[in-house]
Amino acid sequence: MSKLSKTHLLTFMAMAIALNIVGANIALFLKLPIYLDTIGTLLMAVAFGPWLGVGTATISALINWMTTDIFSLYFAPVAIIVALMAGFLIKNQDKMHHLIWKSFLVSLPGTVTASIITVILFKGITSSGSSLVVQFLAGLGLDMTTSVILVQAGTDYLDRLISLVLVIAILKVLSKNMPFIKA
Repeated sequence: MSKLSKTHLLTFMAMAIALNIVGANIALFLKLPIYLDTIGTLLMAVAFGPWLGVGTATISALINWMTTDIFSLYFAPVAIIVALMAGFLIKNQDKMHHLIWKSFLVSLPGTVTASIITVILFKGITSSGSSLVVQFLAGLGLDMTTSVILVQAGTDYLDRLISLVLVIAILKVLSKNMPFIKA
């Protein structure tokens, strides 16, 4: 394996940040009930470790906050937690069936954090498409906190599972042409 240069690392991180921003904006503008805002963060965390995932998450949240989604900065702690969990739990060589339960472990602490932020700061309603589901459940008679927790748990898990499957697939492809990425 060749040594990873700072240029390779910065280029890869810039690509990961762009991936986060594009994913977040697709989910935001289409009002999807998932977020797609941590694909790049997870890519960096799995490929290069949790701390580079944290850097990617932080920069992505700042750019999204300044450009398209004022809510994104408030949820930066969620992306940071996701980066840490994925960086320590997920390995590039993980089998797809391991991702089913590892996605749960990666998403759970972020779900707790996101639920607290959503309920306390935003009274249950954010720019995310999942807020539509929260409002629907609240309209059926569930209290807002329960609605947020239920929706957050489901959407976070689905988002992390989809994102991690994509990340592992991307890394498998990239490892064939980039010796600094382990397959």
